[in-house]
Amino acid sequence: MKEPQKSYSVKEATVKLMQFCAYRDRSHKEVEEKLREMNMIPAAQEQIIMELMQENFLNEERFARSFVRGKFRIKKWGKIKIEQELKFREISAPIIKIALTEIDQQKYIATLYELAEKRLRLLKEPNKFKKKRKLADFLLRKGYESSFVYETTNELLE
Repeated sequence: MKEPQKSYSVKEATVKLMQFCAYRDRSHKEVEEKLREMNMIPAAQEQIIMELMQENFLNEERFARSFVRGKFRIKKWGKIKIEQELKFREISAPIIKIALTEIDQQKYIATLYELAEKRLRLLKEPNKFKKKRKLADFLLRKGYESSFVYETTNELLE
């Protein structure tokens, strides 16, 4: 049997969402989904989102910047994959552009080389061309730009 859905007052929902946003930065989309799960009416959703923004619990640019830093530093994603993920989370193009400035270009290239060298040690392919293709495919899946990927694979496998 399904439990009846708990109903929240606007005040209770606002407090709950403040805690939700304080735990880590959230996108507008995540907050809207949470409000829908709580069965809040559209007028209440709008009021709560406005209050969260005024109190600085909800800040799209701050979310995008921390998302970019985290995915690059921890998961070692490239800019293309990060940008796609931010678009999926309905972040606007100007904010994505600003957020991507969080990645230092020297660290970006160094991380690409580090990933390529690590993957190259794991590849057991005897055919040089197949090996190059597998390495390039891996780096492209990680979201790195093709120009950097092909330059790196050519350098490492010449």
